[in-house]
Amino acid sequence: MSNLFVFNLFLAAGFAVIMGQLNPTGFVSGFVIGYLALWITRHLYGPSGYFARVINIVRLAVTFVWLLLVSNFRVLWDVITPRHLSSPAVIGVPLDARTDFEIMLVANIISLTPGTLSLDVSADRKTLYVHMMFLDDVETARRDIKEKIEKRVLEAVR
Repeated sequence: MSNLFVFNLFLAAGFAVIMGQLNPTGFVSGFVIGYLALWITRHLYGPSGYFARVINIVRLAVTFVWLLLVSNFRVLWDVITPRHLSSPAVIGVPLDARTDFEIMLVANIISLTPGTLSLDVSADRKTLYVHMMFLDDVETARRDIKEKIEKRVLEAVR
């Protein structure tokens, strides 16, 4: 799988050089075209989880950007309106993530989303404590974190 990733990086760099676009846009375009070329010829490389992993990473990135936009507007609305809508609280979210990297990624995505902040992980590493600026229902908030963030992180990493 890592061989395909390295090959895809070489294809991306080659595309950027050939097209004369030595910038992030050229590299990303080359990566997408290289990915498609590798996917079309995937039967030549044997079974690999590379293609599913890349799709899962893209899904995680899109989910993060969506959550970032929605939460930014929610915080902005709370700031510019005279009546504050926030109802802050700290909740514990049970974790399915087990490795340090998985827990760190879940916690950082939560912290990078405005209106939420990861505070601590329990000693047994099974609960993540999160401060939320807008808490309407504890179970809904837990379910949202588990389904929208943790699930996507685990799909991308595992």
